[in-house]
Amino acid sequence: MPTFDVVVLGAGSAGTWVADGAAAAGRSVALVEQLRVGGECPYVACIPSKAMLASAHSRRRARDLASLGGGAPASLGSAEAAFSTAVRRRDELSHHRDDSGAAGELTAHGVTLIRGTGRVTGPGTVQAAGQEIGYRDLVIATGSVPAIPPLDGLDGLGDLAWTSDQALSSAEYPRSAAVLGGSAVGCELAQIYAGFGTQVTLIEPAGQLVPGEDPATAEGLAGILGKAGVTVRTATKATAVRQTRDGLVHLSLGAEPAITVERLILAAGRRPATEDAGLECLGITPGDDGSVPVDDRCQVEHHPGVWAAGDVTGLAPFTHGANYQARVVTTNLLGGQATADYRAIPRVIYTEPALASVGMTEDQARDAGLDVLTARTGLAGTARASTDSTAAGPLVLIADRARGVLIGASALGPGADNWIGEAVLAIRAEIPLPVLVDVVHPFPTFAEAYEKPLRELAGQMS
Repeated sequence: MPTFDVVVLGAGSAGTWVADGAAAAGRSVALVEQLRVGGECPYVACIPSKAMLASAHSRRRARDLASLGGGAPASLGSAEAAFSTAVRRRDELSHHRDDSGAAGELTAHGVTLIRGTGRVTGPGTVQAAGQEIGYRDLVIATGSVPAIPPLDGLDGLGDLAWTSDQALSSAEYPRSAAVLGGSAVGCELAQIYAGFGTQVTLIEPAGQLVPGEDPATAEGLAGILGKAGVTVRTATKATAVRQTRDGLVHLSLGAEPAITVERLILAAGRRPATEDAGLECLGITPGDDGSVPVDDRCQVEHHPGVWAAGDVTGLAPFTHGANYQARVVTTNLLGGQATADYRAIPRVIYTEPALASVGMTEDQARDAGLDVLTARTGLAGTARASTDSTAAGPLVLIADRARGVLIGASALGPGADNWIGEAVLAIRAEIPLPVLVDVVHPFPTFAEAYEKPLRELAGQMS
């Protein structure tokens, strides 16, 4: 039986990072993956969605050409033809979902790539693609899979129902679509399709979009999507679905009027992929959501030599979160000492404008028993919003009065995915409010909007 220093289950962002890092340090590494090296992000998630969003945003900006003084109104042509062009660009950027380049790079670095499923069979052993292999350290990085809502009649829809992965790999252009789920993926898909003329209904059972985020920011995002042509229906639950005689999707919405669309897109989140991984053979019991419990070193609790990183942990379920945990795991299995700190992991919805946040919301901070200070400002009133004639929402900052530091931030504005970094650093480094107040921002930028609420927070400290 071949034995490796490190066996990694799953070749997504976290798994490839650990495998590459361990191999570079001279460890023998086997990486087991059934689908694609690189995981979902490069092929059916982050990269294709951002490519399609860029195309949709460009099309929207072209409509504003005349009002911005850029000349006569642009002829946008057929929405369906534009969608096809955007899809071609999307597929080129995602390498037509071909992972051979990524796989070749890993093997060139000394990683043994095993194509197939991996299952733990006991302490120190894994069955991978029909063969038994041994390990000294095991890294569980199996990622996540789309969460399928319990919707009566869903099994009978066939290809009329798409997961987000299917929506971001299909070339079909639906003239109407219902998106189930109003968090990051659902909001992004809604704006993509609406940008190409699809009649989109976005359905979220909670009372606001992106549940768990600041309510005012979420309300602002709902308004942005509404102006883009999306019908946003919060506090609405899909109860049943069926295929009509003419091949459409009839979606029942409880006491509210039903709708009929060409495609149903399931964007109700993702769940950790731990089924059939054989974790019970090590005595590992996943959480109720399927996540693998880890300590702050990303070691599976009470299991020395067994590590987990990425979506499978249920913590920081983003590509950058997976990469962060992978760095922690790699450092520790190579003999170092690293701990993960999740207080300042940014969260972004890449709509236009973007919704970006980090740390706690006001409600979360109060629930944690903190003495909370809150300050808000409107980004629409900034000079940059005026010069660019662009939509923007609020900037909300949350501070801990006792320590005099920022603990949360949320913003809805152009480029917020970039300038939220100032708040990320402030929270992670626990920079005192008086120091933040003294930071000078270039004018005119959206980042200067930090100055007024920071002064307000610092003033509340005295």
